[in-house]
Amino acid sequence: MNLIGAAALLMWGLRMIKTGMLRAFGASLRQWIARSTSNRLLALAAGFGATLLVQSSTATAVITASFAGRELLSASMAQAVMLGANLGTSLVAIILSAGLGWLSPALIAIGVGIHMRGRRATSKGVARAILGLGLMLLALELMGQATEPLQASPLLGQVLGSLDSAPILGLILGAGLAFLSASSLVVVLLVVLLAAAGVVTPALAMVLVAGANLGGAIPPFLAVSGEGAVARRVAMCNLLVRAFGAVVLTFAAPYLAGPLMALGLDVTGLVLATHFGFSLVLALVFLPLLSPLVRLGAAIVPADPASDAVGPRYLEDAALSSPAIALSAAARETLRLGDLVRTMLEESLAALRHPDPAAGESLGRVEDEIDTLHSAIKSYLSRLGREELDADDTRWSTEIMSYAINLEHVGDIIDNGLSDLVTKKARRQLLFSEEGMAEIEALYEKTFEVLQLAQSVFLSRDAELARQLADAKVDIRRMEAESAAGHLDRLRHLRTEAVETSGLHLDILRDLKRVNAHLISVAYPILDDLGALRESRLRSSSKTAKNPKKSTRSQGTQGPQRA
Repeated sequence: MNLIGAAALLMWGLRMIKTGMLRAFGASLRQWIARSTSNRLLALAAGFGATLLVQSSTATAVITASFAGRELLSASMAQAVMLGANLGTSLVAIILSAGLGWLSPALIAIGVGIHMRGRRATSKGVARAILGLGLMLLALELMGQATEPLQASPLLGQVLGSLDSAPILGLILGAGLAFLSASSLVVVLLVVLLAAAGVVTPALAMVLVAGANLGGAIPPFLAVSGEGAVARRVAMCNLLVRAFGAVVLTFAAPYLAGPLMALGLDVTGLVLATHFGFSLVLALVFLPLLSPLVRLGAAIVPADPASDAVGPRYLEDAALSSPAIALSAAARETLRLGDLVRTMLEESLAALRHPDPAAGESLGRVEDEIDTLHSAIKSYLSRLGREELDADDTRWSTEIMSYAINLEHVGDIIDNGLSDLVTKKARRQLLFSEEGMAEIEALYEKTFEVLQLAQSVFLSRDAELARQLADAKVDIRRMEAESAAGHLDRLRHLRTEAVETSGLHLDILRDLKRVNAHLISVAYPILDDLGALRESRLRSSSKTAKNPKKSTRSQGTQGPQRA
């Protein structure tokens, strides 16, 4: 029970480091991984560095597979990141086994102190990571004490002794422990202590390390199982690479243990060298073979049309226990809402250019998917325990909900407004004037730009991008006013196309202006935090009294503005 308790504390400390660093630097980490993949060596280094930061190759693997699934990096570069992540976790094992237990009390005290005094998510995240590292070092000390009596246990000696003659069972045992703990690092550290206590032989220790590396590749594969074929291919190839290395090491262990020990390594050094050498050899072997590896993954995991089925992809109930991961999943689903809105806008523009009587039904189906996804996001966030959220998490949850609601409103505007207008134009065989159609297309293109910028602002919370998004409101208002004025001018000249499409033209301008207003609203919470918003754009009553005519003209021509 002492050993089980210490192992549980080790797992909990690792979890605190991972969640703390992801909360503090999650967005920066993701951007760094996405940008540091211009060649194989840089991608390898990105995976190595990211895993050193969060001390979890599983977290790095899930992020990488998700990016590959969203085409933010190529499949071959994703595999290079995976190889680097495996190297990173092996170096972490060496660092943690370097006899740093004396640091544990200081790290725990520092972590608690920073967490109690910190007010921002970054400082609290760093505090969690420091506290988690202190708990891990404490857990290793407790595990060392717990394994000492095991040396005299005849039953354990018989059980583990039987595994020496059945290496496949040792491989399965190591893989099972790594899968259950969702971490190869935890199992390797346990093997280090068991080997140092003389409970396992050097050859069996190497087999258990092989199993730990194999089992550590299973959780990332399961985590991205619902993210589409590309993400599953990346995780599957990582699993195949580790499985290949694990099988080779399992059968080679009896022949390698003796010569390696003869080089002067003690049993602890042998375990750590095996873990690091395992990842290093796989990186050297497979880094030049990334292209064939990607083709193999494509053959094993073909494209799956079902991956585009209606419904959420990332809202896993298991993630609700970790606010950072749950909020990240909800944000990813909300970005999918934005992608669906873009699909509706593109289909409505295509139907305006080339009349299609069935366009209304197609837009209705996409809007149904938006409604389904919107409801799932609201339900998911409502189930996230508020007592576990700090101030930053609560604000982020509110912003996710607000943006999802705005995107759902945009879907309603397109479905109930633009869709009806598209159907009416097709049914009546109406044509816009060349100038009128050009104006509508220009406003659509501007709307696409605003949507893309809104998605970026929502994900990055970048203040400068938020200002650009808010400024786009002026351009939208100007384009809508100029198009309406041009249309009225064509009406005065009795242009046939303008007369026939007068209602359609103005209604489309109105609906697109409403769409942009909902999209631009994502910038307001960020600008509000900066103090860049004012309550009203109206002049004060004293200034209005001094120049009533000027004030009236200003309000009449420009209207109220929030930002």
